[in-house]
Amino acid sequence: QLQASGGGSVRQGGSLKLSCLVSGFALNYYSIGWFRQAPGKQREGVSCLASDYKTIYSDAVKGRFTISRDDAASTVYLQMNNLKPEDTAVYYCASAEGYYLGIESNQYDYWGQGTLVTVSS
Repeated sequence: QLQASGGGSVRQGGSLKLSCLVSGFALNYYSIGWFRQAPGKQREGVSCLASDYKTIYSDAVKGRFTISRDDAASTVYLQMNNLKPEDTAVYYCASAEGYYLGIESNQYDYWGQGTLVTVSS
């Protein structure tokens, strides 16, 4: 299971830290991705943390978002800084078994429920 949390409402330029609590499997054997879906838009990949700690980010968030993980806490984080109104979306975390470094949603097997992030101007 994956449980995303940490969403909320912030003003432009603010920060939020999302958490994805994982249960039922060991993080070090999975890649975890963050995705988002804005109203009326398709879901898009945001970031991925592979099982070897390598990371990738979409161009839209590169330099502003940081993905990390705490194996002891079975949690993957998404630190979001300098938020923009266009970052407003429901954010989801998902898992891909084994090694995968990418943000193609069809490569992910299990999905958590979303957490809403709203950024006002």
